[in-house]
Amino acid sequence: MSGPGRGVFWEVRDRQDTPRQLTRLTLYLLLGMAVLILGSNWPVMVTALKTVTPIWHASIRIAGAAVAMLLLAFFTGNLVVPPKRDVPLILSTAIVRLAGVMVLVFIALTLVPAGRASVLVWTSALWTVPIAAVFLGDKMTTQKWAGLVIGLVGVVVISELWNNNWNDRDVLIGTALLLTAALCNASTSVHIRHHRWSIDPLQAMPWQLLVAVVPVGALAFIVDGTPDFDLTWQLTLNFAYQSVMVSGLAFWAQMIVLRRLSPVSVNLTMMGVPVVGVISSAIALDEGVSAPLAIGMALVLSGVAVNLLWDPAPRLSETETEISKTN
Repeated sequence: MSGPGRGVFWEVRDRQDTPRQLTRLTLYLLLGMAVLILGSNWPVMVTALKTVTPIWHASIRIAGAAVAMLLLAFFTGNLVVPPKRDVPLILSTAIVRLAGVMVLVFIALTLVPAGRASVLVWTSALWTVPIAAVFLGDKMTTQKWAGLVIGLVGVVVISELWNNNWNDRDVLIGTALLLTAALCNASTSVHIRHHRWSIDPLQAMPWQLLVAVVPVGALAFIVDGTPDFDLTWQLTLNFAYQSVMVSGLAFWAQMIVLRRLSPVSVNLTMMGVPVVGVISSAIALDEGVSAPLAIGMALVLSGVAVNLLWDPAPRLSETETEISKTN
């Protein structure tokens, strides 16, 4: 390859018949882009929820993402029919991790601030530890226990259990929904980790989205009736960002880097997502960053880091390739 970017964005090839590879600099730029897109999506979601009900929001988001991923898979040669052995996991991931989690998160975002929500959802990386220990027989080492306890202390600090008004129904329900979503994410992560795929995540994702849109769309009609909102150009751009940038570009970027970089390095970098979520929500939505939120976020991220640093198994990347689907 010749021309601009050779040796900077693309590695120099010794032979012309060998496939070109992205440089390490390009891979880290893609990873940083994914973190920024996923983190900044939290205020974008909240903005759409001002005019669209949570369930219809989830339905439109999933449908748009399905179209984006179908096109991405088609143009990259990854549009394939999944084999039978992968169908049960595609169904469970679609119904639990995509449909269920997205509905839970969108409802919660009408009850609690987006910054806090982004951190509580991220605790899914903590819950995978005990779930994997119970269902996969993973050993709970001292380091894993330490990471789990540190993270749980962070959840308590974020929730401000010492001064919350327990009569505040919105706070209680919103927090419960977000922690339930995190547990759903963690459970399917363990399922994904245990399963040996016949196809890669980019090939599975379009089918997961297509399956997920069915129950969410049906639920939207049952609960909310026909859509009752004006599809303005601002709202159209909002959904386009969520579908194309978040579920399309950010997901594709993760696929690229997870195949070339260390899973531990990738997942530690992805811990920047809730940090960006808190900062972007503070700027775009004028949400304050309280001391408990900042301290709790630091504890949660520290707990996740401890678990990742003592669990550098390559198979972890199979789990984390799904992270873009709930953000």
